[in-house]
Amino acid sequence: MAVDVHGPIDFLLIEFPGDRLTGTTARALMDLVDRGLVRIFDLLVIGKNPDGSVAMLDLESPTAAELGGFAEFAGARSGLLGGEDVHEAAAAMRPDTVAALIVYENTWAVPFVAAARENGGEVVASARIPATDVMDALDALDATV
Repeated sequence: MAVDVHGPIDFLLIEFPGDRLTGTTARALMDLVDRGLVRIFDLLVIGKNPDGSVAMLDLESPTAAELGGFAEFAGARSGLLGGEDVHEAAAAMRPDTVAALIVYENTWAVPFVAAARENGGEVVASARIPATDVMDALDALDATV
């Protein structure tokens, strides 16, 4: 059965203080790509100025080196993200910050998804639990032990 199978597709908006793009985050993301755990569909860097104005930062510009390694993802544009997505992302950001808006596939899940589909399985519900909620719940559990 030749079916195009994908892992779950997610997006992240990771906000940093304007001067904190050091490259560590981009290197960690590239490591995930290199190990085949994720595939990047889109990666945009958005800046929100102190006055609240917003600018897309060009990952291909000569000054992209100051974008903390995210310039390595300059070609990651699938078309899944549009102007409305950038507007929504910017609305969630605080002034004087920069953020990476990333759409990625969880490629580690492809064999599992393929096996489920081969046996008639289909996703009927899916949700993401924020890591901070999990950490808070585990801390609360530890406090009762």
